[in-house]
Amino acid sequence: MPGYVVHLNAQVKCSHTGVATPGSTVPNVLVVGQPVVTQPIPYVIAGCTLPPPPNGNGPCVSGQWLKGAQRVFSYGVPLVLQDATSICAPSGTPMLIASTQTRVFGM
Repeated sequence: MPGYVVHLNAQVKCSHTGVATPGSTVPNVLVVGQPVVTQPIPYVIAGCTLPPPPNGNGPCVSGQWLKGAQRVFSYGVPLVLQDATSICAPSGTPMLIASTQTRVFGM
C-alpha cells in the first residue's frame, strides 16, 4: 500500500505512548535531510505505560515492522512507509506513526 517514507526523526510510538526509535538507519539514503528506515531494522521502545505482569503483559521494549514498501528499496531492502504494519514485544500491539515527512511517497 502507498504511504510516506519513514525517516529517523519520524514520531513513532507504541500503542501505550512509549517512544520508539530505530536501532539504526540507512545513512546514505536521505529524505528531507534525514536517513531512511528499512523494514528489518528493529525499534527500541522507552516509556511504555503498559503495566508488567500480573496486571498486563508489558511494558513494550521493542518493535518490528512486519511489511515494508513493495516498490521502494534501499540496498535491496524495503523502506518503511507510513501505512506499514508492526508489532511490539512483549505486548503484541502495533507501533503507531504519529508524524513523518510529507514529501517523499512510496508504494
